Amino acid sequence: MKTQPIADSGLVSTRLSYGCMRIAGTWNPREITPEREAAGKAAVVAAYEAGYTLYDHADIYCAGGCEEIFGKVLKDVPGMRNEILIATKCGIRFPGDPNPDSPHRYDFSREHILASCEKSLRRLGVATIDIYQLHRPDLLMNPVEIAEAFTQLHQAGKVRFFGVSNFSPSFVRALQVHLPFKLVVNQVEIHLGRLDCFYDGTLDQCLELGITPLSWSPLGGGWLGTGGNFDPKHPKAEVRQSLLQLLDDTAGKYGVSRTVIALAWLMKHPSQIIPIVGSTKPENIRDAAQADDVDIEREDWYRILVAARGEGLP
Repeated sequence: MKTQPIADSGLVSTRLSYGCMRIAGTWNPREITPEREAAGKAAVVAAYEAGYTLYDHADIYCAGGCEEIFGKVLKDVPGMRNEILIATKCGIRFPGDPNPDSPHRYDFSREHILASCEKSLRRLGVATIDIYQLHRPDLLMNPVEIAEAFTQLHQAGKVRFFGVSNFSPSFVRALQVHLPFKLVVNQVEIHLGRLDCFYDGTLDQCLELGITPLSWSPLGGGWLGTGGNFDPKHPKAEVRQSLLQLLDDTAGKYGVSRTVIALAWLMKHPSQIIPIVGSTKPENIRDAAQADDVDIEREDWYRILVAARGEGLP
């Protein structure tokens, strides 16, 4: 697979990332069976053998269960840790954490960031996280406090670089101005069914500041991918159907799958979007990896954009 730099960090990643949110097969750690764990391990190994080098995690994925499964793969596959980059996230706290009456909330307090990082390191079985991200904007975010936590983790050798996820440009600016080092990624939802980042300044800011955008759910949860479909009662059903037909036609032109075209469309953008592939089926993981070989022509790119918009350009 082709590679690209992550911002100006010196880190180099494949042009696609593998997302580990589904490798436990459940969001409840008590429901992780030996069969589910084996399937999750097989998915990670398939991604590794297909060449993916950036692996996306979060502490909330199966309440840490996904990080634990990944840590077991690292133990089973000699040399894997030295050939990959590990990214994980913190900051989301679900109801009941830590007390029964605790609400769903976001927590960027210094104490929570430090404690969450320690837990992720332990579950992953590694000494250092390559990219540590804040998961969703905390409206009580104190940039100075975050800077203190990040600096402590970096100086202790526990985190190499930092990023954010689901941050608007204004949130990125508010945090970045107080940090002693540059944020290297912003992980946001970008796909043909969600074009907001192309128009709200998110990708413009990535170009301006040299931040690498990571695309979560690049296939819209699956409906944009090969064999995927959507609820016919969806309010934009007609637009989506026309878009899928065009994607299929374009895939035929380039001799690849619909999945590959949908991913390659994102990767055409000059901000160098890295799609996070989340399938746990080895054949789908391998197929998606072909997207970095497809350079969609500008005319085709705009045809797909117009179809996704459901209306002509201004």
